[in-house]
Amino acid sequence: MNLPPGFRFFPTDEELVVHFLHRKASLLPCHPDVIPDLDLYPYDPWDLPGKALQEGRQWYFYSRKTQERVTSNGYWGSMGIDEPVFTSSTHKKVGIKKYLTFYLGDSQTNWAMQEYSLPDSSNRSSKRSNRGSTSSTHKPDYSKWVICRVYEQNCSDEEDDDGAELSCLDEVFLSLDDLDEVSLP
Repeated sequence: MNLPPGFRFFPTDEELVVHFLHRKASLLPCHPDVIPDLDLYPYDPWDLPGKALQEGRQWYFYSRKTQERVTSNGYWGSMGIDEPVFTSSTHKKVGIKKYLTFYLGDSQTNWAMQEYSLPDSSNRSSKRSNRGSTSSTHKPDYSKWVICRVYEQNCSDEEDDDGAELSCLDEVFLSLDDLDEVSLP
């Protein structure tokens, strides 16, 4: 799935949780509908191109939450790091970001995943809905869906934000060499 020319998909953690995952879990439409549903676990990370939304060297997709994270060649293991995701305006906890890494057998690879989930609010909402209400309203099951961001880590840089900027600039400068070959109307 590709975005039209000129569009970029670089969402913050808050945007992924609030504007995409929450809407998906609540069965609300999301415009633009660019993140595909994908059952991740039959696929190795290098099989994702063409199956998930790709932006740069990152792939995004919705998946059903599961504890079974085994593929045909390896498995996704938790790094033991869970971070809360907060809104920037109210600092309210809106999600959880879990870090995983891909293993081939016992060997850790450079492939990493950030799995975003919504906090489990089913207990609170069910208690509220049972008070004085006999109607059977369908409450979304937030535990079923996650958004995954998969990427291959660069061994030389822990943070490659600066590297991404440089590579984009490099592409621009390299494309300037081809300007004399382009004829404008």
